[in-house]
Amino acid sequence: MRVGVPKEIKSDEYRVAMMPVGAETLTKAGHEVLVEAHAGVGSGFPDEDYAKAGAKIVATAAEVFEHSELIVKVKEPQPAEIGMFRPGQIVFTYFHFAASQELTQACLESGIVAIAYETIKDKKGSLPLLTPMSEIAGKMSIQEGAKYLEKPMMGRGILLGGVPGVAPAHVVVLGGGIVGTNAAKVAAGLGANVMIMDINLDRLRYLDDVMPANVHTLYSDAHTVREQIRQADLVVGAVLIPGAKAPRLVTRQDLVSMKNGAVIVDVAIDQGGCIETARPTTHASPTYVVEGVVHYCVTNMPGAVGRTSTIALCNATLPYALKIANKGYEKAAAEDVGFAEGINLVNSRVTNPAVAESLHLQCQPLRSKGAA
Repeated sequence: MRVGVPKEIKSDEYRVAMMPVGAETLTKAGHEVLVEAHAGVGSGFPDEDYAKAGAKIVATAAEVFEHSELIVKVKEPQPAEIGMFRPGQIVFTYFHFAASQELTQACLESGIVAIAYETIKDKKGSLPLLTPMSEIAGKMSIQEGAKYLEKPMMGRGILLGGVPGVAPAHVVVLGGGIVGTNAAKVAAGLGANVMIMDINLDRLRYLDDVMPANVHTLYSDAHTVREQIRQADLVVGAVLIPGAKAPRLVTRQDLVSMKNGAVIVDVAIDQGGCIETARPTTHASPTYVVEGVVHYCVTNMPGAVGRTSTIALCNATLPYALKIANKGYEKAAAEDVGFAEGINLVNSRVTNPAVAESLHLQCQPLRSKGAA
């Protein structure tokens, strides 16, 4: 199979979808790898490394898309990229369809096979291709939140961990999954007072056992969320329903009760956000203020640490890219039901139930009409 790796074009995106070792692995397996010139530079991988690994360096994205059967990317396709898709072409990347009717419709019309990193499951029911970026985003949420609590950044002028004689910041983490756990660990390590909230009591019991003493667990209901955000200096939105739009846990009216200069980091923004007032932002213009509360809603947070993110992502995605190239997506899906859940669109139809439900579209299961 001919595998293409284009340069990412989303604003301030420095990751690349394949490292040179991935090109070498695929090439040794009998596949051809096309890499757009300078695709890996933002992550510290020059063209020469790919060429030595057996990849062919091509000058433009158009050449990658025109000649490749499988496109491996990092972020959701941008309009210019969608215009280069071909019917039946396999695109393997983060899509987050539930957050964008427009993106979903454009990809449906293109006729591609859309395989989404964020909905593939492993044998334990976990999300192996979302986990590494969730770990990074969770840690970064505190790093960014601490920065934007500074007064020159329109924050309250709060040091997250305080100092002797001065109370630390009050941090509220909405969601006890991978993002929330990593956020709570970092915030606790900096000395903040941390409240982590979830609706899964078993998860809360686990977190209560493993977290340091300055992390406290709370069951997440509407009243408790409102009570906690009133006290919060920093709120991290870390909820996830795989493939579906994030639930709204904080309304605009709730913001009125928050402290002036408090900060919200909505990591769930890729799936539409769990804060009513959240809207996508970029690394170039990451924040805005609503009701006196600073909002940080960057949709590609891990892109800022491209080297770390690329290595972590590619460690997880390469085995799946190799599986698609070796077997084709249909056979791979027939053999692995967790991989099959990653197939969101096939031949202009939605095959993932959560995506279909979120966007009020008809779901046609993967195995219908002769598909795998």
